[in-house]
Amino acid sequence: MTGVLLATAALPAVGDSDSGPRLSFDVNEGPNLNSFLREGPVAAHLLLRAGLDPRVLVAFPAGNSGVGLWFSHGTEPVNWALRGRPQPLTIQDARGRPLYGMTLEAIATGAELRFKQAVLSSVRVLRDYQALGTFPAEVAARPTTQGSTITWARDRLDGAAGYRLSIEVTHGALHADRVTAGRDGKIDLKITALSGEVPLTPLWGAHLLNERAQPDAAARNVLTFLSYQEKFLAGSWRFNTYFGRDTLMSVRLLMPVLAPEAVAAGLGAVLTRLSAQGEVAHEEDIGEFAVLDHLRATGEKSDAPTFNYNMIDGSFMLAPVAAQWLLDDARGRTLAAAFLKRMDARHENPKVLGADLVGNLRFVLKAAAGFAQDPRAPHLIALKPGFDAGQWRDSNDGLGGGRFPYDVNAVFVPAALDAAGRFFESGLLDPYLEANDRELFAHAKAMAETWRDKAGPLFDVSVPRATARRDITDYAASLKLADDAALHSVNDSTVSFPALALTADDKTIPVIHSDVGFELLFGQRTETSLAQGITALMRPFPAGLLTPVGVVVANPVYATPAIQAKLTRSAYHGTVVWSWQQAVLAAGLRRQLQRPDLPPALRENLRAAETRLWRAIGAAHHMRNSELWTWRFAKGRFEIAPFGANASDADESNAAQLWSTVYLAIPAP
Repeated sequence: MTGVLLATAALPAVGDSDSGPRLSFDVNEGPNLNSFLREGPVAAHLLLRAGLDPRVLVAFPAGNSGVGLWFSHGTEPVNWALRGRPQPLTIQDARGRPLYGMTLEAIATGAELRFKQAVLSSVRVLRDYQALGTFPAEVAARPTTQGSTITWARDRLDGAAGYRLSIEVTHGALHADRVTAGRDGKIDLKITALSGEVPLTPLWGAHLLNERAQPDAAARNVLTFLSYQEKFLAGSWRFNTYFGRDTLMSVRLLMPVLAPEAVAAGLGAVLTRLSAQGEVAHEEDIGEFAVLDHLRATGEKSDAPTFNYNMIDGSFMLAPVAAQWLLDDARGRTLAAAFLKRMDARHENPKVLGADLVGNLRFVLKAAAGFAQDPRAPHLIALKPGFDAGQWRDSNDGLGGGRFPYDVNAVFVPAALDAAGRFFESGLLDPYLEANDRELFAHAKAMAETWRDKAGPLFDVSVPRATARRDITDYAASLKLADDAALHSVNDSTVSFPALALTADDKTIPVIHSDVGFELLFGQRTETSLAQGITALMRPFPAGLLTPVGVVVANPVYATPAIQAKLTRSAYHGTVVWSWQQAVLAAGLRRQLQRPDLPPALRENLRAAETRLWRAIGAAHHMRNSELWTWRFAKGRFEIAPFGANASDADESNAAQLWSTVYLAIPAP
C-alpha cells in the first residue's frame, strides 16, 4: 500500500494548550513506514526502511537534527511493523540537560540486521550520508553495549546537549555487529531516539487554519507537523527546516485558509533571513550543521545560523506573495502596518520587517534594471556563477544545462516589479524608504511592462508538425509507451511552447515544462499565449505533460538525446510528478477562469483542461501530501511508483511535504 494515512489525530480547538494535544499519524510510502509524533516539546518523525537495505531513522524539527542506523545490504528483504504507537519521551542527560524524542517498539521480519553505520547529527549530515555514504569524521559516535541494548550517544560538537539512539533487542539476539532473529524469523526492538536541540513552538488548530480549509485529515496532519511560530518546515525527513522558496509558495497557495498569525509566521521567517543585499535565503544551516560550517570557516565552535543564498527565484517570489497578503487580502491589509513595524528575529542587528521588505524590493529593482534598459537575452537574470541550479528544479540537471530559467525571467521578475510599483503607490512602505529609493521605485511599473512584453518571447520554441510527430514516435518507442493519443493531439499547426531555460549563449532548452503554471498564477497572459500554453501542457505524454497518474514536470521529447538521458523518470526533476506543481496549475487555472475578458471558446478550453487535470490529481490522491512520485508503464497503462523505491531513482521522496498540503486551499471544481 502506498501513501496511506494509517492513524490520525483531529485538529483541536484553540485553548487546549500552547502546543496542542498529541498529533500522531503514520504514512506508508513504498518501502518506507513513516510515523509522525508531536506533543509538548517533542516533535519527531520515525522512518523504518524495508527491503534489502533497511534502516531506522528519526528526524527532529528541533535544530534540524536526527539519528539514524543503516544496516548492511542483505540477501533477504526485511519488513517492519510497529507494535503500538511511538510515545514522546523527555529525559535528562548525564549533565542534567533535557533530551527530547520518542520511544517505540518495532518488529522486523528477516534473518538478521547487520550494523553498517550509525549517524547522529544534523539531518543535513544524515541526508548526505544517505546520498553519498560519507559523513564528517568529527561526528562519529562509538556504540556501547549493555546486555541486550546497544546505544550510540554523544554531545554536540560545541559541547551542547547532543543525540542518543538506543536499541534494545527484546526478541532475537544482539551480537557485536548484528541482531539475529528468533526461531520465528522475527526481531523485536525497543528503539529510543533523542535530541538535545531546543524545541520549536508549534502552530496548530485555529492558530494555523481557518474554517475555510478543506476537511482533509491527511493534509491537515502533515501541515500541522511542519508548522511552527518560528518557521514552516519544507518537508520531512530530509528538509526538516526553513526553505525560502517552499515557504513562499506554500503561503501563497494556502493563504485563503491560513490564520493571519500563520501567514505572518511564514512571511516573517523569510524577511528575517534576507541577506544584507535583500536576497531571500534558500536554506538555513542550524544546530550542529552550523557548528560544522563555522569550524571549517574560522575554527570556532559557534552555532550561529548560516544561510544559503545560491538560489535566485525566491528573491523575486517574495514581493508578489507579500503583496497578495498586505495589499490584496482584506485580513492582511488591516494588519499590514502593524506587521511591518514588528522587529525581525535576526540574531544580529535586528530590523523592522518593513525595512526588510524594502531591502528586497530594492534588490529586485536593481537586478532587473539592465534588461529593462536593454531587453536582450544576456541581460536576463542568470544562475549564479559556478552553480548548475538556481530555482525549484535545483538538481544539477534540472534545467537541462540552461543558465536563464523561464520561471524567474518570464514570470517572477515582472511579478516582483509590478508588486514593487503597487507597494510604492500604496504608501504602505513610506516609513521605510530611504531618500534615494523614491526615484528607483517610481520606475517599477514601467520596468514590469518591459519585462512582461520582452522576456517571455525570448523563450519561444516552435517545432514543425512533421518534426514533432517524428520526435514523439521516437521518444515513445524509447520509453516503450504507446504513442497513439500523443500523435493524435498534435494538429496540423506548428507545436509551440516556452523553453525550460536559455543556455549561456542564448539558445533555448526545448523541454516542455510545468512552470507555465506559475504564469497562470502570477502573470498576465494574453489570450493567445494562454491558449498556447494550456494546449502544450495538457497534451497526453509524451506529446505534453499529462499522464493518467499526474502531470509530469518536464518532457524532453523535443530535446537532444543527451538531455533526454538526464530528464528521466528516475531523475529528481525529470518525467516525474510533483504534487505541488499540479496544485499550482489548479490554482492558476482557477485564477484565469475568474477573468472577465476571456472569449467563450478559450474559457471552455480552460474548463476542459481543469477537468483533465483534476482527474489526474484524483488518480494519485493517496500520494498528494508527499513530495513527488514516478511511474511505470505496464500492461498498456500507467501505474504510480513511489520515488526512491528503485535503486535508479536519484533520491527519496519526503512523506510529508509542506507545499504538497496546499490542496487544503484548492478544492476540486
